Amino acid sequence: MTFFRRALRAAACVLPALLPFAAPAADWPAGKPITYVVPFTAGGSTDIVGRTLANKMGDALKQSVVVDNRPGQGGGIGAAYVAKAAPDGYTMFGGTISTHAINASLYKKLTYDPVKDFEPVSLVARLPNVLIVNAQLGVNSVPELIALLKKDESKRNFASSGAGTSTHLAGELFADLIGVKLTHVPYKGTPPAMTDVAAGLVPFMFDQVTAALPLVQSGKLKLLAVTTGKRIKLLPQLPTMIESGVPGFEMSSWQAVYLPKGTPRPIVNRVNAEIVAALKQPDVQAKLQDQLAMELVGSSPDELRDFMAREIPRWAELVKKSGATAE
Repeated sequence: MTFFRRALRAAACVLPALLPFAAPAADWPAGKPITYVVPFTAGGSTDIVGRTLANKMGDALKQSVVVDNRPGQGGGIGAAYVAKAAPDGYTMFGGTISTHAINASLYKKLTYDPVKDFEPVSLVARLPNVLIVNAQLGVNSVPELIALLKKDESKRNFASSGAGTSTHLAGELFADLIGVKLTHVPYKGTPPAMTDVAAGLVPFMFDQVTAALPLVQSGKLKLLAVTTGKRIKLLPQLPTMIESGVPGFEMSSWQAVYLPKGTPRPIVNRVNAEIVAALKQPDVQAKLQDQLAMELVGSSPDELRDFMAREIPRWAELVKKSGATAE
């Protein structure tokens, strides 16, 4: 057998093995629904971002994009599910500062690797958090809350949308900076946590500003301060934590999109392009930026990878300093 014939036979054996992997990238999406996994309960900021992007991508790709809420463990349950999904572009993940930065150091036995198990697609937005208290707590400012916490041990619980979330770490940072031991009460998302704060079952929490506004307007919650370094456009009258007498308190959460590790680069690039395009649309900007106070980004996959490389050690340092744990 000549060398040429042997080469052809070898190619004939190899090509069938390659085709199943090449075909999805070329044909994607090919008449199959896409699942967008949100690792928190419906109604929170991650869910709102996910449903907004899912609708836009569904229209652009002419394919159904279904949101699947899988809350728990600071977003870890949803992240672990996606980490094991087929890398074919039909499972997307609405990642957050919790799932892809904080959890890496907060959990000793994390069931997924935020770097090795995912393909970064795009950093979607940065979000300010606010300090929220029950309206009947009897405080109207951060100094008044601090005074109450130092005086009354029964008020030293704080809620969060889940262990390992930025809202959890905000509470830990607050405790560290004011020198008061606080007890963390984790929930499986923002809505149930905020409901209990509004009902007075937990005195206060940190969370995204717009999630609290309906309950603020109804008189059940009060906003005391924003966690960013500067005041936000949505509520210019709301002081920062630093302005309120807590030096060194500056933090914000973020949202991003990921695909399972090994997803073909053409699919990653296509999803990235659709997300970036969606974030430029006026109705999306009006909803996420103007109404929800988000700072829209729309990064490249490589920019998100570099961003994570900075965020993971940054939050690991805070976790270590605060002694926070989720186990």
